[in-house]
Amino acid sequence: MLILTRKAGEKIRIGDDITIHVVDIGKGNVRIGVEAPKEVTIMRDEVVERIEKENLIAANRNRNTLVHAASMLKNKKMLPGKKNKE
Repeated sequence: MLILTRKAGEKIRIGDDITIHVVDIGKGNVRIGVEAPKEVTIMRDEVVERIEKENLIAANRNRNTLVHAASMLKNKKMLPGKKNKE
């Protein structure tokens, strides 16, 4: 990790097409502006972490639903008086 010290109004360049602007420095926070090409996704880390967590929960929920559905189908095939069409 590269750690830099910048003052308000100063910039940091990343490659040829990304510029980080230090917009303002206040009590306990720093306002940053980012110039980057449209194809570069820029997200706050806490948003990415929340999305990843929600995706894991949804994937687990979907897995549980599929397991339940498979179990129901298996039990349906085993009901007496039902003929399998295989």
